[in-house]
Amino acid sequence: MTRFQLGAAENSRQWYLSAHITRRVPLYDRIRPLLFRLDAERAHRLGVAGARIVQRVAPSVVRQLDWNSTSLSINVLDQAFPNPVGLAAGFDKNGVTVRFWRLVGAGHVEVGSVSARRSKGNPRPRAFRLPDDQALVNRMGLNNQGAARIARRLARLPKDRAPLGINLVKTNDPGIEGEQAIADFVESFRLLAPLAGYVTLNLSCPNTTEGKTFEDPNTLDDLLSAVFAARAETAPRVPVLLKLSPPISDRVILDSGVDEIVSVAMAHGVAGFVATNTSPDREGLETDPVVIDAIGTGGLSGAPLENRSTRMVRYLYRRTAGLVPIIGVGGIASAEQAYRKIRAGASLVQLYTGLVYHGPGLVRRIKIGLSDMLARDGFGRIADAVGVDA
Repeated sequence: MTRFQLGAAENSRQWYLSAHITRRVPLYDRIRPLLFRLDAERAHRLGVAGARIVQRVAPSVVRQLDWNSTSLSINVLDQAFPNPVGLAAGFDKNGVTVRFWRLVGAGHVEVGSVSARRSKGNPRPRAFRLPDDQALVNRMGLNNQGAARIARRLARLPKDRAPLGINLVKTNDPGIEGEQAIADFVESFRLLAPLAGYVTLNLSCPNTTEGKTFEDPNTLDDLLSAVFAARAETAPRVPVLLKLSPPISDRVILDSGVDEIVSVAMAHGVAGFVATNTSPDREGLETDPVVIDAIGTGGLSGAPLENRSTRMVRYLYRRTAGLVPIIGVGGIASAEQAYRKIRAGASLVQLYTGLVYHGPGLVRRIKIGLSDMLARDGFGRIADAVGVDA
């Protein structure tokens, strides 16, 4: 193929993408039925590969999905976020599509979870859709390329107005425990914290061998002592956040033990919380129980967690008197759901499962909806709405 033909082909691809992005029927709605014919993990890998290509060959086209209003900008964690809508950890474990999500208009991107050692994760199949519940179940097992390789990749990223969060977790190996587990966390922190706008410590993951790893207050105290010592040496200004599990019922304090976790965290100077992680239970699902039993173990995410994660956001906001920011994640697939978390106390929100069902255009739709709701309720900026229903 000649250079002229290559150029013509490239222009044709750009025109095709642009035409579909600007139509009322999003391109993702057209391709989703094809993706959903594949198993969930294969479809996700294909989507990530597509995003990597598009961010490189057609950034101007993807940028057409961006939309912002000054009313959505917010200053938290000692930095400016152009809007509160970000990408949750788990979607881009290895930090390969950060530029794509920034082009789409995400106000921040959280990559990971990243562990000190590379991990292939659990055996396949390990990711499943529950369309009747607008949910996912995954037991990926924290598969990622390891802190050193991901750090080299992230170091090449240009600085951007959308802050970069990095989610850290202990390597998924039951042989790493006690002081070795803490050293494992610290190794990742030393490599990645200097590259981050903020660092999130993932205290629990229901699809690892250990399940909950650092949610015991005494163990958490030891972990935070070591992490903050490493922070003082490597990245003294980087905010450190904790990602917590969802409550197992309406009784957040009694059932989750979160009160003790918050006490330990605040004593160490943790800058905020991410609420919440996936859940191992299967309460209240519409999906056929036979299908649920066939899927087996794993972390549940999506619509079934919306109310529970919002309750956790509200509890954390009250418990900390609104003094530290909270990132709300869990079941957000509309502007109304994002707004509920913000009014409950979240300064920022994150998407994952909603993107699987609605595509990257969801970021834009949520931002437009948030702007409209702020105007409707008489708020001049998003920060004014944070915690008003707490």
